[in-house]
Amino acid sequence: MGKVRVRQESKKLFIDFRYDGQRFREQTLLDDNAKNRKQLEQLLQRMEAKMLLGEFNYAEFFPNSSNLQKLKAHQPSPAKESQYAEVLDTPLFNDFAEQWLEESKVQWRASHMRNVRSILDSSLKPAFGKKPIGDIIKADIMGFRAKLAKRKGRGTTGLVSPKTINSHMTILRMVLDEAAERFDFETPYKNIKPLKLQKTHIEPFSLHEVHRIIDNVRPDYRNYYTVRFFTGMRTGEIDGLKWKNVDFAKREILVRETLINGETEYTKTDGSQREIPMFGQVYDALKTQYAATGHMSQYVFCNQLGQPLDHNNVTKRVWYPLLRSLGMTKRRPYQTRHTAATLFLASGENPEWVARMLGHSSTEMLFKVYSRYVPNATRMDGSAFERLLGNATSTKPEKEHRHETA
Repeated sequence: MGKVRVRQESKKLFIDFRYDGQRFREQTLLDDNAKNRKQLEQLLQRMEAKMLLGEFNYAEFFPNSSNLQKLKAHQPSPAKESQYAEVLDTPLFNDFAEQWLEESKVQWRASHMRNVRSILDSSLKPAFGKKPIGDIIKADIMGFRAKLAKRKGRGTTGLVSPKTINSHMTILRMVLDEAAERFDFETPYKNIKPLKLQKTHIEPFSLHEVHRIIDNVRPDYRNYYTVRFFTGMRTGEIDGLKWKNVDFAKREILVRETLINGETEYTKTDGSQREIPMFGQVYDALKTQYAATGHMSQYVFCNQLGQPLDHNNVTKRVWYPLLRSLGMTKRRPYQTRHTAATLFLASGENPEWVARMLGHSSTEMLFKVYSRYVPNATRMDGSAFERLLGNATSTKPEKEHRHETA
């Protein structure tokens, strides 16, 4: 359905409508007031009635429109003269998306740039690339989302997950919104809500299970998993940890970078920049690790060539085989972060302090994911968690037989 709009720079009214599969604007010299709007709305109603009956003649309504030649609808008419006519002339989606990407990338991390590029090339360009961006309507957007939802993916249903779909839709919205602002048309991306995401499923390990894992893992990965379990660092943060950000004097780990595709870059968010105390066994584990790799690599945890760990390789060759050997349920390595969070909270630490240790900007995510692990907490300095680890160490039964996995 067409609409009467106002051009911001001139404050003159124009008609925005679709005809013959294309989108047009017919601008007037009428000022923006109730009387003129009503007049143009009545004109739109007559136009749409004729379109519905298949009797619409563009030249009858806009005899001087420069758009007539394009429509091949030369039908002279004595109808009143249009004061000014203009087709909504916008670039192809392909071309504008590339321009938008080039202009936007300066503000993004390299990893985000790669993600946006992938979404454009794999999904958005094939769907919208050859279409003028101003001709895209809401029905096109909803149809694209419906098709995307049927793709095979790594979601629990074997299809693309709602989170992935929302990521694609976000990039589409950003491109369309920018184009609408530049070319003075109303964005078709209106009243489209993100898909509802499933609640994050966490399967934290108990403290007893944590000690079983650390005691039985390959010796060259014992320090690695000790730090993972008792700091709650993200995979990219611990894999990208460098010795320059390990402060033994203050007993702190400085989280400043994250490892993505073999390269370190700025952390996920500003809030992810933080200092984590070396609790319990973490200090000893890092001291031992320094003796092993401090002379050969800038990375705390590295392979024999001094390069950062490949987390996929570690997961498949070390983590999953270890869980199988211990008779534990298969769980992703990211559960080490969930484990740290639940141990922090269960020990009685203040949720605000825990949120800072995990790199969250607020406690909102903490309560959303870990609400059932939050007791009546009052402490906010790490001492409760320190005591938990100390008590567990002093009362822990004699170490089980170590099981080395290849």
